[in-house]
Amino acid sequence: MNLAVWLHRQAQARPDRPALYAGRDLVADYAAFAARAAAVGAWLRGQGVRPGDRVAIFMKNAPDYLIAQYGIWYAGAAAVPINAKLHGREAAFILENSGTRLAFTSPGLTEALQAAGVSCPLVDISDDDWARVQQAEPLPEPVPRAPDDLAWLFYTSGTTGRPKGVVITHRMLIAVSLAYFTDVDAASGADAILYAAPMSHGAGLYNMLHVLVGARHVCPPSGGFDPAEIFDLARHHGRVHMFAAPTMVKRMTEAGRAAGETGEGLRTIVYGGGPMYVADILQAVDHFGPVFVQIYGQGECPMGITALSRDEVADRTHPRWRDRLMSVGRAQAPVELRIGAVDGTPLPPGEVGEIMVRGDVVMPGYWQNPEATAKTLRDGWLMTGDMGFMDEHGYVTLQDRSKDVIITGGSNVYPREVEEVLLTHPAVREVSVVGRRHLDWGEEVVAFVVGDADPAELDRLCIDRIARFKRPKDYLFLPELPKNNYGKVLKTELRKLLEDGQ
Repeated sequence: MNLAVWLHRQAQARPDRPALYAGRDLVADYAAFAARAAAVGAWLRGQGVRPGDRVAIFMKNAPDYLIAQYGIWYAGAAAVPINAKLHGREAAFILENSGTRLAFTSPGLTEALQAAGVSCPLVDISDDDWARVQQAEPLPEPVPRAPDDLAWLFYTSGTTGRPKGVVITHRMLIAVSLAYFTDVDAASGADAILYAAPMSHGAGLYNMLHVLVGARHVCPPSGGFDPAEIFDLARHHGRVHMFAAPTMVKRMTEAGRAAGETGEGLRTIVYGGGPMYVADILQAVDHFGPVFVQIYGQGECPMGITALSRDEVADRTHPRWRDRLMSVGRAQAPVELRIGAVDGTPLPPGEVGEIMVRGDVVMPGYWQNPEATAKTLRDGWLMTGDMGFMDEHGYVTLQDRSKDVIITGGSNVYPREVEEVLLTHPAVREVSVVGRRHLDWGEEVVAFVVGDADPAELDRLCIDRIARFKRPKDYLFLPELPKNNYGKVLKTELRKLLEDGQ
């Protein structure tokens, strides 16, 4: 089934329901939203775009983003979302690798692609051409697509080498959308979704389920993440859902405490995409209340591996509440989950191994990359590359990426365990732990710290709480940690600093 059918049905049933907002301003109801998307689809067909062709979206967050996306689906084509924070050359690689026929862009990003010498046609949403596109005679309905047809070609944010294109099908997006209602949260036409994180990534993957229920879609005028703007829009619109990376939650908490903002109007904040440290989520819940839900996924299984409910995130009465809060929850409905040894053999509860997942949310493979697909998919199981363990109740606790595990003197050290301890020090704002080569031990533990804590105090903290072999042998202070466009700490860059002796 073509996902654009959900928009088509909503426009038929509730045409006057408000749909798209730019800040506080209504841009389109569901009738206009569907009509404009159907016109974009018709225009694309007129340009020779056929079912299965790829059409890119290199845009900042805006209502037009959704019009373009659903227009692509109306035409039966596949969307290629590109993070607006990427360099023009990086975006150009994605256009070339995906075989994109055409790209929708926004001001500034058009020029970046032109400077990179892209060859495909570009349609800037600030130009008159975009207005003419939306004035085409609309398609009467979305072009039919099979469940396993490509819907969304997502390029990974890998920290080494070229990004890989993850094939995401209509079936996968339908499965993760329906799993939201069973495993993450309820949603209805009375709600609003606020896009403060890139719509090319996790935030955008939640737009479909909100179209399904006829909710409002709110794009901040800034086009990005601004805590003050979020607080204002949440208070104005009410019943706001949003997706946020853990670093965004931390910044919202700090900003809310400083400005006396309680998060009025925020109904649900789904967080994921990186490690959420216990100290940070405790502060967030204490300030904003029980509005947080955690999900764990990756591009190859988008938003759909595990979930930890709002009640479990907020609970402080269960005998094992802290252990559960440190976990990423339990398997979502559409997937099977196991912890495997190196050869994929299932491990018993409590033993650390690689997290493996299979089901309707798992990709069929990487775009035109059979070698990478064969390495990542084994007998239908996605080898996530994430290390963790599952307890007897099904709660999964992440340790680290397999490549980030530090082996010192033959013993494994999982950086996150050390980071959790260091973050309890009030003068530590951020921390990242990596391994440094050592002639005798293989590797030694090193902590990069943002803050002004005394290393001796950090040492005592570790000695009091974790085994001595896990204690950092060095504390290196930085003004900030290097991060990628999604807010993930680039441990590869930190290792390079050590190798270069900086």
